[in-house]
Amino acid sequence: MDLKSKHKVNASFSMSSMTDIIFLLLIFFMLTASFITPSGLPVNLPSSKSSEIVMQKVSVTITKDLSYFVNNKRVNRSSLETVLRTNLTEKEGIVVLHCDAAVPVERLVEVAGIATALKAKVSIATKPE
Repeated sequence: MDLKSKHKVNASFSMSSMTDIIFLLLIFFMLTASFITPSGLPVNLPSSKSSEIVMQKVSVTITKDLSYFVNNKRVNRSSLETVLRTNLTEKEGIVVLHCDAAVPVERLVEVAGIATALKAKVSIATKPE
């Protein structure tokens, strides 16, 4: 007497759907990682406990010798407001300040005041502790 079932169950597992999901996740992370734009000028950033990554629209860098750079282009302190006005074309722009730790706070506040007067949001770049 033959008691074998007519319908055999295949116990193998297909990995093709798993590789498709992993491939899609890999593409997603590769695309989103390219949206973070680091500052190109070397400054010694101050450290903080919480450091968020902000999509920077306009980058203002103040170096140790009090040189001003807007989007890695050197500008004079007197022409800083006009350069920021031309770079902030949107209603609510974002200005990321990259200040060296040795820069006096009054310079930082001055640039933040100019950006705030132009109705831009100001973020200070720091390095995590």
